[in-house]
Amino acid sequence: MDVSAVEKTDKTITLKFNNENPALTELMIKALNDDKNVALVRYIIQHPELSDALLYIEVNKGKPEDAVKKASKALSAYFATVKQ
Repeated sequence: MDVSAVEKTDKTITLKFNNENPALTELMIKALNDDKNVALVRYIIQHPELSDALLYIEVNKGKPEDAVKKASKALSAYFATVKQ
């Protein structure tokens, strides 16, 4: 899964997912929603076969990229506890 920033402002960031994994995206959304500094998370799919999925994040405090980093670290910590 390849992630890139499509648009960014002081309080928002829109991420584009190439070859998106819905299970990982749902976990990322949950981690972002658990962050008290995140005001809004929107998952946008215009057409699953014609366009890439987008994730819009708006923060009420701090930088949006910091919220993404925090959520990513939470996911990494979660998967580090999973045993084979």
